[in-house]
Amino acid sequence: MAILDRIIAAILQLNVEWRDVVDIIIMAYVFYRIILIIRGTRAEQLVKGLIVLLIAMVISDQVGFDALNWTLRQAMTVGLIAIPIVFQPELRRALEHLGRGKIFKSTYWSWSTQDFEKMLDELTKAIPVLVKKRIGALIVMERSTGLKEWVETGIAVNGVVTAELLVNIFFPRSPLHDGAVIIRGDQIVAAGCYLPLTEDPGLSKELGTRHRAGIGITENSDAVAIIISEETGIISVAHDGVLTRYLDEKKLRRILIDLCKPGRSDSFNLWSWRNGK
Repeated sequence: MAILDRIIAAILQLNVEWRDVVDIIIMAYVFYRIILIIRGTRAEQLVKGLIVLLIAMVISDQVGFDALNWTLRQAMTVGLIAIPIVFQPELRRALEHLGRGKIFKSTYWSWSTQDFEKMLDELTKAIPVLVKKRIGALIVMERSTGLKEWVETGIAVNGVVTAELLVNIFFPRSPLHDGAVIIRGDQIVAAGCYLPLTEDPGLSKELGTRHRAGIGITENSDAVAIIISEETGIISVAHDGVLTRYLDEKKLRRILIDLCKPGRSDSFNLWSWRNGK
C-alpha cells in the first residue's frame, strides 16, 4: 500500500488534468488500431526497418559518428516522403475502415431478411451442383463497401439470384464463366468480373488465381467471397483477407448468415473455422 500511495502522490504532483488522461487514452487507442491494421502485412516489416534506422541514427549521434549520422538522416528524410507511396494499400484500408462506421453506413440498397433467406437458399442449392460437377466458381457478396469499379469490369446481369442462373453462368462453355459473379442484395449485378489479386507472399502455392482473386477483393473491401475449386471441389470463404477452406454446405450457410444477414453485426470470427491458408 505504501508503494501505491507513493505512485498516486507522484501522479498528483505532476498536476495531470483529465484532458491529458483522455488525450493519452485516445492516442493509445489510435496506435493500437494502426498496429492491428498493419499486422501481417508488408507494412509491418517496413515499420520494423524504420525503427532500426531510427535507433541507429540516435546511437550514431550519441557516439559521434557524424558521417553515418548524416547518411541515416538523409535516408530517414527520403523514407518519410516515400511512406505514403509505400503504405498506400494500408492507408486505403485504414480510411475504408473509418468509412464503414455506422454514421456513414451505405443506404443506396437495402433488403429484408426474407429476401436474404431466399437468396441464401438458392445459393446453397447451386453450390452442391457446382461441387459435384467440379465447376470452379467465384461468387462475391457485396456488403457496405461498394464494388462498382469491379462490377464495371464484367457484364451486367441484374437478375434475381437463382440456382439455375448461377450454375449456367459458371458452366465451362458459358461466355461468363471466366470471372467472378458479384451479388448485391438478392441480385446478380454482374458476371465475368475481374478482381484484384492478393499479394500475400505467404499464401500456399497450391492456391490458384481464383483463390487469390477471392482474397484480393476482401483485402480491398468488406465483401465476402465464396470460392469453389475446379480441381478439388473444395468450398472456401474469404473475408477481410482471411481464407477459410474445407467447408461443407452447413458451415458455409452459418458463415454467410453471420456475415451477410441484414441487421447482423460483423462479430463472427472466421478464425474458428479457419483451416489455414
